[in-house]
Formats: sequence, C-alpha cells, structure tokens
Amino acid sequence: MSGRLFTSPMFLGFDHLEQMLERAAKSTSDGYPPYNIEQLSSTALRITLAVAGFVMDDLQITQEDNQLVIRGRQTDDSQGRIFLHRGIAARQFHKAFVLAEGIEIGGAWLDNGLLHIDLLRPEPEVRVKRIAISQGRRSPAPAPTVHHEVVPPVVKTRRATRPARDIDDE
Repeated sequence: MSGRLFTSPMFLGFDHLEQMLERAAKSTSDGYPPYNIEQLSSTALRITLAVAGFVMDDLQITQEDNQLVIRGRQTDDSQGRIFLHRGIAARQFHKAFVLAEGIEIGGAWLDNGLLHIDLLRPEPEVRVKRIAISQGRRSPAPAPTVHHEVVPPVVKTRRATRPARDIDDE
C-alpha cells in the first residue's frame, strides 16, 4: 500500500494538495505565539496572534505561494539593564498557515499586543467547459489548450423562424 492519501483513480491532479498537507504536518507544533482563528462570515476569516512586546517593525507577514507566513523577531534591549528575574524573553517566532486556493489577504493590523490578519474567500464562480469531440483517432496527443468559458444555463425558448435569404439579395 502506498503512503498516498488520494489513492482512488478518480482523484486526478491532486499531488499538490498532498504536498500541502505534508508541509502542514511538518511545520513546527510550537504553541508560541498563541493564536485564534475566527469565522467572521461565510467568506471571511480572521487570524489573531498574541504578540505582546512586539512592535510593528518586529513583525513581518508574507504570502509565499499558498502559505501565509508570520515572523516575529524582537531586538534584545537588555543592554545596560540588570535583571533580578527575567521571565519575559526577547523571543522570535515563525508561524505558517496553509491557505486554500483563492484565499486573499484582506489586511493586517496590530492593536494592544494582538496582531489581526483578515482573510477573504471569494464566492467561487461556476465554470462550465465545453470539450470538442473530433471524428477518428488523433496521434500523438497535442499539448492541452485550456479555454474557460462561462456558459449560461440552457433555457429552452421558441425562436421565430425567418425565411432564408440569398447573399445576392443584399
């Protein structure tokens, strides 16, 4: 038995999805910084990270392919200070979230030690693609050309028939 998730022959082209799942499983399970994921509506999500002690210059948010990556790096400001107890460390972090296809970053802001990142999931557009069928056998197979066309739903209506005209009549 293979270690693949999508073993059915009905799942074609899902290799990239398996790779994303593997990448997510390999990511560190460090719980720092703590975070929440909220569903704001059917098309909007919000990730909130507790980043107390970080300022905007210490934080970086990037979208790398289908990954949202948040990095935090505090500068060590302990120069000239004597700590009797140091329980708050200048710590760095790297947090990555795998995003579904089509998810867009709506914006990010820092407020009272909380970093908020809004994600938008646009409603998918229904696409229908017509495939031409040719007579006979074709060999070798040509490179695929993809033409997407939004086809309106079929509505049966009666057409008024017009008499045929010759081109010479015009």
